Amino acid sequence: MKNIKIIFLLLLVLFTNCEKVIDVDVPSIKPKLIIDATFEVLFDETPVVANTVVKLSLSADYFDDTIPPVTNASVFLTNLSDNSIINFTDENEDGSYEPIISFIPADDVEYELTIIYDNETYIGKATKVKSTPFTEIVQGDETLFSGEEIELKISFTDNVDVDNYYLFNIDTYNFITIEDRFFNGTDYNFSYFYEDENIEFPKNIDLKMSGMTKEYYTYFEILVSQGGQAGGGPFQAIPSSLLGNMINKTNEEHFPLGYFHISETDTFNIDLVEKN
Repeated sequence: MKNIKIIFLLLLVLFTNCEKVIDVDVPSIKPKLIIDATFEVLFDETPVVANTVVKLSLSADYFDDTIPPVTNASVFLTNLSDNSIINFTDENEDGSYEPIISFIPADDVEYELTIIYDNETYIGKATKVKSTPFTEIVQGDETLFSGEEIELKISFTDNVDVDNYYLFNIDTYNFITIEDRFFNGTDYNFSYFYEDENIEFPKNIDLKMSGMTKEYYTYFEILVSQGGQAGGGPFQAIPSSLLGNMINKTNEEHFPLGYFHISETDTFNIDLVEKN
């Protein structure tokens, strides 16, 4: 028995001393342009306002901590119904391009986004997608697993005339996508369970509901499932294989990442209170 213990100790020392740090070289690829051009028309505001920012950045290697912004691109939007041009500028040099003259995307008008960067031209087209306003949002009493979640009971009325796809953004970058396949044309409600480990009551949060195309719905579901609910938004860590609707007209092989989309968006603000 004593000999077995001695042999075991010798083997343990042998394997411990054989540990070796191995450096793995992760191949570096040419950075791709990331395009986050999700326009929101806040149709339930008075007056109607729109968020029309085009955010440009470059993809980075896997272990890089920062995503470099693109500040030297040329960005403009073409109204294809009358060929009028809306120019964008990056005044703060942070990769966020805003229209020089503010505008509200019109109904039933196709817009073409053009981005010229590094001698290559990228284009994509979008038409504003209709949505519907929230009917009601109230805080409920139910919980899920930890017992610390806060129930949000969300209600809205679906439009019966079209197949609708919705994107919900709850308290910034908590995303839900829903299609109306099983509730078309009805008053629909569902519960979302909000959780924040560092919450201090009362907690004020914003919610958004936006219309989506079927293509953007599919794209976004894959995006969130692969990239997760990143703290910097869904476009912070786009999987390299996921293609959007922006096309490189100069070099098809050097395709960009990201999407151009225009949606009607409703907003709702609620104060969360501590449960008794």
